[in-house]
Amino acid sequence: MAYERRIYRHRLWVRITHWVNLVCMTVLLMSGLQIFNAHPALYWGDASRFGHSLLAIHFPAWATLPSEQWLAMGRRWHFFFAWLFVANGVLAAVLALAGGHFRRDLVPSRDDLHQVGHSISAHIRLRFPKGEAAKRYNVLQKLAYVAVVCVLCPLIIAAGLAMSPRIDAGYPWLPEVFGGRQSARTVHFVCAFSLLAFAMVHVVMVVVSGVWNNMRSMITGWYDIGEPHEKS
Repeated sequence: MAYERRIYRHRLWVRITHWVNLVCMTVLLMSGLQIFNAHPALYWGDASRFGHSLLAIHFPAWATLPSEQWLAMGRRWHFFFAWLFVANGVLAAVLALAGGHFRRDLVPSRDDLHQVGHSISAHIRLRFPKGEAAKRYNVLQKLAYVAVVCVLCPLIIAAGLAMSPRIDAGYPWLPEVFGGRQSARTVHFVCAFSLLAFAMVHVVMVVVSGVWNNMRSMITGWYDIGEPHEKS
């Protein structure tokens, strides 16, 4: 059966918010590492106690922004891009909900969930959907996006706010939700590297499934779904 190979996959607002997120997450990670290096250890509870850290690590200068050691400016960069990240996320969420993108394209259906095993097997064999099947996100993509949007992003924002003395003064219950400010800092750190892991897997999948086709779709919106696989 004949069909159009090229489809308009990503709307303009999806593409814009995607690239804004990329810039924000990159700066947030690198400025966050500079802030972390000022006291390169993680704890659980409300106070830091030397000799009782959960993790002690120092990140290299090349991984930090805006310079090797500039805590005050690193905090300014981090806070500015954090609010830009939040504003961009809120805008994307409103548009996704209002236009039905979230329900239609991201929330996995019951039938999708039944395909988890098959999708994992296909990814391991580097067999990606073609034809009509390529018009939709697969179930692993949907689960990953929902986890990031509905769990990791709200959690990292809440943990970040719980570390702010000004926010704590107005909402003293917030750090208590995490078990203390140091616990919130640890949660913030874990969420940050979970998002980094997601981004790295995302980039790998973009490359192995067709870097030019994927990049073109996220720049112009148009995606080539290719010829469908023959059933074996």
